[in-house]
Order: sequence, then C-alpha cells, then structure tokens
Amino acid sequence: MVKIHKTNQTYAYPLPAVSLAYFLRYPNPYSTHVLSTDVISRSFDPLTQRLHTTRLHLKRSKLPPAILKILPKGILGAGVGGEGKSFVLEKSTVDVKEGWMETESQNLEWTGVLSVIERAKYTRTGTEMSSDVKNAALEMGKDVRTDVTTTVTFRSRFGQALRGNRWKGDKGESNVGEAEEEKKCFFSSWSTSSLQRTIEGMGVRRARDSLVKSSHGMNVVLERWRNGGLGGMLEGMRRDRELVISAGKET
Repeated sequence: MVKIHKTNQTYAYPLPAVSLAYFLRYPNPYSTHVLSTDVISRSFDPLTQRLHTTRLHLKRSKLPPAILKILPKGILGAGVGGEGKSFVLEKSTVDVKEGWMETESQNLEWTGVLSVIERAKYTRTGTEMSSDVKNAALEMGKDVRTDVTTTVTFRSRFGQALRGNRWKGDKGESNVGEAEEEKKCFFSSWSTSSLQRTIEGMGVRRARDSLVKSSHGMNVVLERWRNGGLGGMLEGMRRDRELVISAGKET
C-alpha cells in the first residue's frame, strides 16, 4: 500500500539564498527536535557544475499515540510511549547555474512500520539573478522567487514481516487451523491491508504539520540572511543550538 502527499509553495528569495538556507536550516525554532547533522559526503562535478551532498540527521522522534495503540509492545525498540531517536538520510543536488535544487530524505528507523520518502524540487523563477549568494543579496528588489514542489511517499509493510516470519518458522508443522488462530491473536478483525492504510493515513496527517513547520523554519533562516547575511544565519544557529542543548539537559 502507498499514499502520496504533494504540496507547492514559493519562497520570495533567490535560489542561491534558499539553497544556503536549506543546508543551514538546522537548528531553528521550529526544529528543536533535530539533535545533530553530519555530512557523509560532498562532491562538486566540474563538468555539470553541480554540488552533490549526502547528510545524516539525528532527531528526537515519537510515533503518534494512535499508531502506538495498534502496535504490539516492543516492536519499535523505542522508549516508553514510542519515544526515541531516529536517523534521517538526506541527499541533495544543487545546480545554481541552471537554477534548480533537488533533495530526497528518508527515515532509516521504523521502516517496517512506515517508510517515508520526501522529495523536493526547488526551481528558480522570475528575473535572472547571479548564482553568487552575496550578489543575490544586492538584487533582492528584483522579481525573484524560488518555487518548491514537495512529494512525500508513505509505504507501510507492517504485518508482512510478522506474517512471513510465522510461516517460515512453522513451515511443515502448522495446519490451517493453527494459522487462523495466529491471525486472530493480534490482527483480530484487522486485515494487513487495513492496518497499512491506517498507518499511512496517520503518516500523511503528520507530514502536513511537519511540512508547515519546515516552511516556517526555512523562512526564519531566510529572514536572518536578509537582515544579517551569512553572519546573521550563523548567529541564529548558535542561539538555537544553545536552546537545543539546554532542552536536552532538562530532559
């Protein structure tokens, strides 16, 4: 089963500024759950003039209570109430010369419950601008903007692995009656497909809120760039990092 959520939005900033904000968006007031970001690899292709980056984000995470109610205890390997930490793998390609950036992020934890892949395409629109961030700041008065199309794909395979393990372990020993009894043990009146649809639907609703917060966070970082340039961005990151560290000590 698969669900897809698609959104479109526009930032009233040039692509060089938006791409810079993307890489410097953590932490911000709307992403205090992000604990760390590490660059796994980064390379620049002189032929295509494209920058390729792979990063790993560590985040505090918590599954929605509605999902926890339908999952057996211990399946997540998380703390009480589904709380824990999870990694998100992010890949990106920036082509400032042609005027676009593509990103892809996916969760590495709890994929057996719900796999989430977020893809975004950032496209330069409006007046042609310099590919340099510093020059772009001088041209802010022009009709420039960056359009973003984000597509989030949700796929739940929950139930398939459990069912497969049962049949594998009982091969040659179980009969039809025992198999039916095992189904009733947990799934009861739920079918595997209905569970998957439920989990995916909850994921979509949560993603809507997450994308709104992500947009707010990007705008905060972009406003810092408008008012203080790169120095303003970095100073804001420093203050937000202190807040994240303080919150971690309190918990």
